[in-house]
Amino acid sequence: MTQMGQYPPAGHVLVHISDTHLLGQGRSLYGKVPVDERLAAALARLEAGPVKPDALVFTGDLADLGEPDAYVRLRAIVEPVAARLGAELIWVMGNHDERAPYASLLFDEPETDATQDRVYDIRGLRVISLDTTVPGYHHGELTAAQLEWLAGVLAEPAPHGTIIAVHHPPVPTPLEVMAVLELLDQPALAEVLQGTDVRMILGGHLHYSTHSMFAGIPVSVAAATCYTLDLGADAARLLSGVDGGQSFDFVHVYDDRVVTSTIPLEGFAEVTGFSSDYRPMIEAMPADARLEQLSSKTSHLNLNEAAASDV
Repeated sequence: MTQMGQYPPAGHVLVHISDTHLLGQGRSLYGKVPVDERLAAALARLEAGPVKPDALVFTGDLADLGEPDAYVRLRAIVEPVAARLGAELIWVMGNHDERAPYASLLFDEPETDATQDRVYDIRGLRVISLDTTVPGYHHGELTAAQLEWLAGVLAEPAPHGTIIAVHHPPVPTPLEVMAVLELLDQPALAEVLQGTDVRMILGGHLHYSTHSMFAGIPVSVAAATCYTLDLGADAARLLSGVDGGQSFDFVHVYDDRVVTSTIPLEGFAEVTGFSSDYRPMIEAMPADARLEQLSSKTSHLNLNEAAASDV
């Protein structure tokens, strides 16, 4: 593929999906949100698009009540898509998940109450799935044993660095109730991450997209495929979950940076654009001609309204 701008293609591409909240027997969440359909819609958009990811990263709250059938359904929905895309599947524990069915039904391992921390090698990019859950509670914590394990893993840098995937993101939130349910003792985690090859932290839990920094590391939080929390809700509402605004993220990992992009679950009516039929013509242009045709306000392409509105 021809390089169009200053940057070469990303070395690795991840798809970041969070908070699917599936229920057993395909039940709707709160009797209103068809969560199976919302997840299927996200995966359908992904498959129809041009991005071919190396991995699908699900940052927790995979099941709403930890029901075994929810995990069975999750695998049945996601695994065929991952196989067709040639993408590795990376699961992360969330506070709505339960460790025993999570381990047995997603990893075909014996049921266990142990923390679910795993390391993945994606062509030299290390992804660490870190379990921040506390059995019986909704807030997040990391034990001293987990932090010691993490420090040991990070002691040896990976060829393309490390991405950490957690459910409870180490970021502030303007939603006061959600702030109570945050990851506790974040300075302890920051101490472990300082000076390591961690390039980004991916999180969920908040049900809205947000971005921040933690210990000098970018943090990207994906919204949810089930429902989102409305930060612009009426002041009379302490918390407002809505069936709208669901999305997932692309994570493009370059040699010197990581770029995240948010993709809504719903497609919208196209009002302008170019057909992919134009790609061979654009790629065949010398770089200076390509810049002139795509940038100049008086170029043939920019003045041709019919071409610009072609679907």
